[in-house]
Amino acid sequence: MARYTGPKTKIARKFGEAIFGDDKNFEKRNYPPGQHGNNRRRGKKSEYAVQLQEKQKAKYTYGILERQFRNLFKKASATSGITGEILLQLCEARLDNVVYRMGISPTRSGARQLVSHRHITVNGEIVNIPSYSLKEGDVVGVREKSKSLVAIQDSLAKNSKVYEWLNFNPDTMTGAFVKIPERIQIPENINEQFIVELYSK
Repeated sequence: MARYTGPKTKIARKFGEAIFGDDKNFEKRNYPPGQHGNNRRRGKKSEYAVQLQEKQKAKYTYGILERQFRNLFKKASATSGITGEILLQLCEARLDNVVYRMGISPTRSGARQLVSHRHITVNGEIVNIPSYSLKEGDVVGVREKSKSLVAIQDSLAKNSKVYEWLNFNPDTMTGAFVKIPERIQIPENINEQFIVELYSK
């Protein structure tokens, strides 16, 4: 299964924010990577470089590779509405992202693994496709046999985030994808308009 497995702190430093979650190493060196560290002179970025960086940030944030991301953009373009906003909504509706948002896993890569290893159900059926797109009203839960997993219990114990478009009960380890989130509700610091401009060239 294709996914990014390289150094995460280096990527986070490149974008200037901890896009993979809490990272002690990033906090120590929250400046761009490179031989001369923070002293290196950096010229003004071109319009293309800014747009490309925003697309890469979105891809790394949601753990999606180029082909899949481009397909999501095509789907967003074919849907009536604001393309950039729909693109982020499609990313948010992915099963691995919803598992992460519900607090079942502390990271998206961990959520992806839980889905791939058949620990997650959708409407009572096991789904092992991380990119599975949820619809409004779908019920996501932890498979009965997997509820005793220490990793899941630890993650739920530490999770304190609540999202308006999700409804989750930590006692039963089930929740509902209530509705597609509006752009203002999505906390990711991504300028989706730059991505639209890049793909529209």
